[in-house]
Amino acid sequence: MPESAPRLLNSATHLSINTSSQAFTDTVSSLEANDLYSFDFKGRSSFDLTLDGLSADADVKLLRDNNGNGRFEKDEIIAYSNNAGKLAESIRTDLAKGTYYIEVYPYGNIQTDYRLTVSSVPFDSAGNTFKDAREVAVDSQTKSISDWVGKLDSKDYYKFNLGNTSDLNIVVDGLSADADLRLLSSQGNILASSVNIGTLNEAIAKTLVAGTYYVEVNSYNNSETFYNLNLSASLAQIIPNLSDTQPIPTSVNIATGASEATSAPIPTSVPIPQTTYTQAGTLRADTFTFQPGNSRTIFSGNGNFDYGSGARDLLDLSYFASSAVVLNYANSPNGGVAYNSGNGTRIFDAVTFTDGSEILFEGIDAIKFADTTINLSVNPNDPLFNQQWNLHSMGVQNAWRFTTGSDNVMIGIQDTGLGTDSSGNIHPDLRSTTFIGNNYLDEWGNSSHGTSVQGTIAAASNNGIGGAGINWKSDLMHIDVVGSNAPDYNLATATQAMIDKANAQGKRLVVNISLAGGYSTEFEQLIASNQNTALFVIAAGNGDSNTIASPADLAGKYGNVVAVGSSWGTKDYYGNAKTPGERISYANWWGSNRGDGLTVTAPSEFITSSANRNASGSFDFSYNENFNGTSASTANVSGVASLVWSVNPNLSATQIKAIVSETAYDLGNPGYDTVYGNGFINADGAVRRALAIARGFA
Repeated sequence: MPESAPRLLNSATHLSINTSSQAFTDTVSSLEANDLYSFDFKGRSSFDLTLDGLSADADVKLLRDNNGNGRFEKDEIIAYSNNAGKLAESIRTDLAKGTYYIEVYPYGNIQTDYRLTVSSVPFDSAGNTFKDAREVAVDSQTKSISDWVGKLDSKDYYKFNLGNTSDLNIVVDGLSADADLRLLSSQGNILASSVNIGTLNEAIAKTLVAGTYYVEVNSYNNSETFYNLNLSASLAQIIPNLSDTQPIPTSVNIATGASEATSAPIPTSVPIPQTTYTQAGTLRADTFTFQPGNSRTIFSGNGNFDYGSGARDLLDLSYFASSAVVLNYANSPNGGVAYNSGNGTRIFDAVTFTDGSEILFEGIDAIKFADTTINLSVNPNDPLFNQQWNLHSMGVQNAWRFTTGSDNVMIGIQDTGLGTDSSGNIHPDLRSTTFIGNNYLDEWGNSSHGTSVQGTIAAASNNGIGGAGINWKSDLMHIDVVGSNAPDYNLATATQAMIDKANAQGKRLVVNISLAGGYSTEFEQLIASNQNTALFVIAAGNGDSNTIASPADLAGKYGNVVAVGSSWGTKDYYGNAKTPGERISYANWWGSNRGDGLTVTAPSEFITSSANRNASGSFDFSYNENFNGTSASTANVSGVASLVWSVNPNLSATQIKAIVSETAYDLGNPGYDTVYGNGFINADGAVRRALAIARGFA
């Protein structure tokens, strides 16, 4: 009897086939089209098919559309099985990369139930152990290798040699599940690792001296994935720092699986040397790889410009189960460990091992263990949060573990007023704010500067709308000081009103002044007489000059004035690539002022709330993707300062400035300089420093 007519290939039911057997049940008969399934292989694999559970005779074919016409031809049949009666059918074969089809059809004028079971195992061209590593040639031309890891083959190893000191680059991409990457020495010691979460690319860039090295691609938790391994090495342009390119004296040894010194294993009866290993991160996403053998290891993340893309500052403990350590979180009551790594005692999170050794860490987004990943950073549900690189780069997502603001602090904003719509409402992503009469109304321009400033500092957060503000809880007061309209105040009268309000409520006061000009003797006197209770955060100016604008120049005179400069992110206003943290300077546009008295730098050109005047004179609300100038940077610093004061309201304003300064990420020349001041602001480090002082540590 003839077979039923097959369906067109594009109507096939698609299957995702892996090493786990998957079963599908259905019915076929001569009265309907044959059942058709498709599947893809990303690399050469073995294939196993069984058709059983038959109530009558049915057969099966394996095909490939070589002609590309969307129909089957006889010469496109790869294999078939047509046993008689109810006997099970089976196909076992090896297949190359590509798309394939399975056709199930009845024999003759018959109806039958069936169960189709399929599985596959990719072929592995890499070595599955350290000693069996596949040798590859690595040079300045990128070498690409495609392979897979999974439950049946959890680790792949590659070996290569360098004849000269070289800059090595390794990228693993094309992932469909989580896999990790490690660079190993010839003894099997871990030199570097990349353990991003999920399907993000893994990458290692490192300068290495001549020698033999190994690469390990590791399936995380036996997840199955194909991958592309891309390697290249070019002659290094600088003499490497041997302390950076050589193995740490004691480390996890992949070749033996033991904790060992470079020359010989450490007997378990010998105490761990009382040594401390310290590693500081960059402003990007960093992987911190633990190397056993020191009594104490210190890891410091420093904000993460890449956080919005899913990359994390990660503590790599993927060779340890979470049950093998004790975690002591710094945000628990009296939790964490006080430690001074050179810029003030802070409260660190801690991991303690069974041998008594410990890791102290800060600014870490997640810990990756062998059995689980613990996320530490706070992610609000605001839909624009992933785009708010300004928050990520300052480590605000880490600082939120400790506080999102408190009732002990008030934030005063002296700026233009706020844009209002035709009903008199302010931007829906702004929080309730204290006003004095109607002097909050923006009469000054077509774009409401004050709306963007307030949105940066304290937008309504975790509310499923727009973006997140830095401070979620502290009271806000907004006064219009721009434009000389009848209700507007000047800096002195606005400052006095804010001080009176804060004092009446027993609150500390952070005053944000994202503007230049307006200085008066009365204003300076208010600064001088409120050095304990009021902190003034002021824009350094946009003239690209070597002089701090007034009134920010008062930072050189008073301990409660912070002068703020601007830093780029990963790209500028026009989309050109930039080094994160670099001082902003455009030819013939604007540049962040520098000079004596500059305190810190902070992000500019980022997304925040906006209000733009329409033809009727009211404002339309939206979001500005490039809020720029030192005005924008100042709002970031005010928000961070308010968090620092929230964890320790007993601090003076001058102490807040000192904390923000000493915990900043150093940029430019080592130590203080007039281009970056003390460096790029670090919210997590500053909050931990204030917390340490609150617990009695100097």
